Amino acid sequence: MKQQRKYFGTDGIRGTVGTEPITPEFILKLGWAIGRVLQNGYNKNKVLIGKDTRISGYMFESALQAGLSAAGMDIRLLGPMPTPAIAYLTRTFHAVAGIVISASHNPFPDNGIKIFSGDGTKLPDEVELAIEAKMGEPMQTVAPGKLGKAERIDDAAGRYIEYCKSTIPFAVTLKGFKIVVDCAHGATYHTAPNVFRELGASVETIGTQPNGLNINAGYGATQPQALQTAVSYQNADLGIALDGDGDRVVMIDASGEIVDGDELLFIIAKARHEAGTLREPVVGTVMSNLGLQQALEKQGIKFERAAVGDRYVIEMLQLQGGNLGGETSGHVICLDRTTTGDGIITALQVLAISVQTGLPLNMLKTGMQKCPQRMINVPITPGLEIVSQPSIQDAVRKAEQQLNNQGRVLLRPSGTEPLIRVMVEGVDMQQVETVVHQLAEAVKAEL
Repeated sequence: MKQQRKYFGTDGIRGTVGTEPITPEFILKLGWAIGRVLQNGYNKNKVLIGKDTRISGYMFESALQAGLSAAGMDIRLLGPMPTPAIAYLTRTFHAVAGIVISASHNPFPDNGIKIFSGDGTKLPDEVELAIEAKMGEPMQTVAPGKLGKAERIDDAAGRYIEYCKSTIPFAVTLKGFKIVVDCAHGATYHTAPNVFRELGASVETIGTQPNGLNINAGYGATQPQALQTAVSYQNADLGIALDGDGDRVVMIDASGEIVDGDELLFIIAKARHEAGTLREPVVGTVMSNLGLQQALEKQGIKFERAAVGDRYVIEMLQLQGGNLGGETSGHVICLDRTTTGDGIITALQVLAISVQTGLPLNMLKTGMQKCPQRMINVPITPGLEIVSQPSIQDAVRKAEQQLNNQGRVLLRPSGTEPLIRVMVEGVDMQQVETVVHQLAEAVKAEL
């Protein structure tokens, strides 16, 4: 049984700024603890720090820098950069770790810390536990002559742009495509548009004017309505919506329809399978639409489900030897291209398939029919255990009986927000709506 972690969740440490643990004092100590643990375990002393566009990122960047320096670690500052860019640059700079200051798709009052290991993957549980243990020790500064130094990497964006472009064949050009790119006023605002422009596309942008307070506000992968409007208004071929830190993407086809993470995963898996480059299984999560599983199996592609969270998708891929997986939300992991979910790289894989097949986005997803699915988020008090309560288990059994073995019911606490996610999937949308609302009301009643 895995030891319970105190601070780290499924995607790092996250919360509201000014509320424990997302305070300058905590982040200072965290930087020191990271430095001490990694210094003890590796013969390296360089850590990269990047951030998204939240105003609190300035404060936490300084706090992390001070803590790492106190532990004797050198620091390389990247400034605002997408989360997957920090994973990539951590590898290319041969750093011991890359630290991301971001709360991903959450609103600006939240922030968080994610840590990549030297090979660009999420830290193993045992290293996170060691950092948490170190947090309980008194903070001691190294001798003055051993303090870490900090330098700023001025060409980080350019390095990442070139890397993204290299993930599709050199002969593929996006000339003739008109694309609208929505950067959610987040970390991709100065990279994503340039990637698609440099590959030849005509690019219009929205959500590219961050002010520290507007990240994810009405734009991006979690709120693609503005992009749907823009694609129609611009008469574009498609739209690309990234989230605040750039690790997830949804796309909009020419008719304004959303193409979500499940459909993007199907498009890439089918193309890789036909090209003979797919290593099975394809890995989704317990939230992945049943239609994805059915469509892949019809193609003769094995499909497995992991727990929610890109780290668990990656763990299962590595365990079973697969190279492609993802989540409905738009975290798609192409392990033959990168080490983590990357919205820009995912979009590029789909665009390259469109170029090579001559098919528009809406035609690429032909062969997959999503089952009716509905999810309701029920706010709860942080730390409250409710899913295992007898009344809730009874409500789940009743919901499953109503679906008559022709659907799925899932209740799970969010790993990033104080919410219970109530999901129902079936064959009839009206029945799904009825059952999901009944189940959500049962959860609210228990609260």
